[in-house]
Amino acid sequence: MTTSRLPPLNALRAFEAAARHLSLTKAAEELGVTQAAVSHQVKGLEDALGVKLFNRLTRALALTPAGASLAPELEGAFVRIASAVERARERDTAGTVRLSLLTTIALTFLVPRLGRFAAKHPAIELRLETSARLVDFTREPIDAAIRYGDGHYPGVHADRLFDDVLTPLCAPSLAKKIRKPADVMDHPLLDDNIVYDEWKTWCAAAGVGPCPARRRAATFDSTRVAVEAAMEGMGIAIGAPFLFAAQIASGRLVQPLPIVTPSGRAYWFVCRRQDIERPTIRALRDWLMEETAEWRSAPTSSASLPGKNRPGRATAGRRSSGKAGSGPARGGGSGG
Repeated sequence: MTTSRLPPLNALRAFEAAARHLSLTKAAEELGVTQAAVSHQVKGLEDALGVKLFNRLTRALALTPAGASLAPELEGAFVRIASAVERARERDTAGTVRLSLLTTIALTFLVPRLGRFAAKHPAIELRLETSARLVDFTREPIDAAIRYGDGHYPGVHADRLFDDVLTPLCAPSLAKKIRKPADVMDHPLLDDNIVYDEWKTWCAAAGVGPCPARRRAATFDSTRVAVEAAMEGMGIAIGAPFLFAAQIASGRLVQPLPIVTPSGRAYWFVCRRQDIERPTIRALRDWLMEETAEWRSAPTSSASLPGKNRPGRATAGRRSSGKAGSGPARGGGSGG
């Protein structure tokens, strides 16, 4: 069906609201019209399509098979239209960028540097939303995201900010009891990732062998929260020491062993492909790349493991992954 043959938008909107509420009265209240007007629009849509969309019961509505098939498609379409209109309004307002990012990156990396960004780009207003879930750029008013993973995000532009590394982190009182990698397993461990078993990765690199049965103190969806628990003596967290340089410098947090191993994943800046050349998005991307340049050029390990060569240096990567038309553009990944 071409757009010229589509039924009137008001009729589609009236049916979608009535189908969602299964009530003409509630649909009329939402749309700000009379119940008779909604009923007239729905009847006109049924006539135009040549199918019955509702079974009208005594005190309720019930969708017919045709109505049940059409309703969710229309609901999704109207959500996307509303999102697109909102983005158009905001993007016409100079300098507004909505950035979704992980709690750990927000608190340990971005917030302490916001002053530098504001000084360099005073006309750009950043609106931050902390979340670990996938972002669907086609449905949500989010302009860009910082995510953790392997960078394979179909349909979006992705730039590697820096590679992730792992090492135990704990309070000074626990650090005194750790002399070798196997000693870590004698203490409660704080899992900080609900998708990847990062302790297993570190154990293998540290020569502990297959990660033995361990005492799980708690599991968090944010490395930052796990580190806070570690500083309170609750157990041993695992993460990148350079993200917690301030806590380590203060003496509240200790890296008890020199063994730091790549996790095999990285932190990525992602946005819709067509948005990467927007001036505000490009400015944010370039600034983030500048701020993380030192981390990208640092060795991925702080210690040469027995029988292994010291890892090489991480390099900055740029990827536009996914095929055109492969589905909704998403920016996301796990980690906190």
